[in-house]
Amino acid sequence: MGTLHVVATPIGNLEDVTLRTLRVLREADLVLAEDTRHTRGLLTRHGIAAKLVSLHAHNEAARCARVLEVLGAGGTVALCSDAGTPLLSDPGARIVAAAVAAGHFASPVPGPTAIAAALCVAALDVASFSFAGFLPRRAGERRARLAELAPRPDALVFFESPRRVGATLRELAAALGDRRACVARELTKLHEEVARGTLSELAERFAEGVRGEVTLVVEGAKRGEEASSEAAGAASELDHEIRERLARGDAVREIAAALATARGLPRRRVYARALALRDTPAPSPRAPSAQGD
Repeated sequence: MGTLHVVATPIGNLEDVTLRTLRVLREADLVLAEDTRHTRGLLTRHGIAAKLVSLHAHNEAARCARVLEVLGAGGTVALCSDAGTPLLSDPGARIVAAAVAAGHFASPVPGPTAIAAALCVAALDVASFSFAGFLPRRAGERRARLAELAPRPDALVFFESPRRVGATLRELAAALGDRRACVARELTKLHEEVARGTLSELAERFAEGVRGEVTLVVEGAKRGEEASSEAAGAASELDHEIRERLARGDAVREIAAALATARGLPRRRVYARALALRDTPAPSPRAPSAQGD
């Protein structure tokens, strides 16, 4: 039986590496890395000459055979990502599952993770938290995911691309309400930045995007706070679509089926909302204010 080590590596500062991590990487028969150039820098820094091969989203399935061959011979394999703990929005799940299914031992080598690093400096109540990773790219799926997360009382942790951070903060404010939050950027690196404020304040501050790795921490829903999939901007958008379809003469059942599928919402919930709007007159358009809103 072989051993697959799932190895956490520094998220920025190369001094944040454990003695066990260095030993495992030095002794491994094979080291899997998301970007071999990145991991080779860590190995070179500590004088480790390892057999290094790439593992990314496009070759993970193909790498399983190589890993199982090494493990089957009683060898050891070290799995690491570019930075932090593998499998947390990084490849590696297939490798671990295949190794375990084949009867090999999977052993964690704990260490740095941007999730824990951001939580401990967020200055929010993080006694419990939910890690949401990267939000879906498609608008409907993003709205559905945020509607699902909105009622949770625990802090929410997201990863986001530096270019999209401003837009995502605006979406979070619309879907969750203007909660307190933290933007943690380039943690442990030279240009480390931790910004705190409300979601709307942070959205304005980072409207043009940023550089580097970004982790977002958002406070959880307060006790008794109403939060549902029809909250904030998502509610008005859904209502607008329902009213448009009602005006065309679509049946409530047809509307529920179409919008539940398109938005990833429970059909029963959309059906109840469509029934309510069918029996409620549409609000009159509000006259613009002197400032033009």
